[in-house]
Amino acid sequence: MIDPYGRHISYLRVSVTDRCDFRCLYCMAEDMTFLPKSEVLTLEELDRLCSAFVRLGVRKLRLTGGEPLVRRNILSLVRALGRHLESGALDELTLTTNGSQLARYAAELKDAGVRRINVSLDTLDPAKFTAITRWGKLDKVLEGLDAAKRAGLQVKINAVALRGVNDDEFDGLVRWCGEQGFDLVFIEVMPLGEIGADARLDQYLPLSMVRASLQRRWTLDETDYRTGGPARYYVVRETGRRLGMITPLTHNFCESCNRVRLTCTGTLFMCLGQEDAADLRAPLRLSESDDLLEPAIRAAIARKPKGHDFVIDRRHNRPAVSRHMSVTGG
Repeated sequence: MIDPYGRHISYLRVSVTDRCDFRCLYCMAEDMTFLPKSEVLTLEELDRLCSAFVRLGVRKLRLTGGEPLVRRNILSLVRALGRHLESGALDELTLTTNGSQLARYAAELKDAGVRRINVSLDTLDPAKFTAITRWGKLDKVLEGLDAAKRAGLQVKINAVALRGVNDDEFDGLVRWCGEQGFDLVFIEVMPLGEIGADARLDQYLPLSMVRASLQRRWTLDETDYRTGGPARYYVVRETGRRLGMITPLTHNFCESCNRVRLTCTGTLFMCLGQEDAADLRAPLRLSESDDLLEPAIRAAIARKPKGHDFVIDRRHNRPAVSRHMSVTGG
């Protein structure tokens, strides 16, 4: 699949549920209204959709949410998709999680073919963690990370840089990830969904400032390492671990975008920062074959935009798009 700008679309992020057991303050409103179950694709339908994308050239699948591990019987989908790893049609099957359910599922994920996971963790302070997630408990996530290490999963920590919230912890996170053997990625706040007046602007912290601060203590060696995602990586010389930066606002990464995002309702977003979307649920359910589905996917890729329109400043103090981050999994 080639988009209008010559980019090969080889990476599909799949939100298997819009539900989550946290309410992170940059991702969701506290009083979220979730989709009725009747609108959500079955696990079998998600398998069929993902498999169609694999046939059309997707080489990497990432399961997201909400929180993917709160979806009932989610391991059955992971195991089913694992067959594409065994056949060689798929290079990687990964997962982004808040870590709350990892103690229960880490070993099974590894057995199903997952080798690498991303865990969202913005702070190592228990009280601050509960404040950021509203409902989460840090000790439960740390227990899950221990289980992931024991299972042999490679772990990458995703930390959203939040001004006035965790900006005093960046050095500590770099050090802790080095001790644990984890890679670390810092992410700028993205203007997705209403989360409260002025909250987004108050949270926003350019990663150029974060990098400058870290370089006072750490030696950041540039590297051409890529995972297929938008992060630009360094190696922290003192720890030997990778440090990534995802900068949708201060450094647009759209020119190399190779991904699209599928929601749990079968809606395909060709760009995280645009509202244009394609309904794949209708062609999926209209025919037991994929004769309608595959042309619908190709037509959607043919209108993938050049880039997003993310802006955060006093004149644009509103979400660039109305949907919350949890709808498309970030």
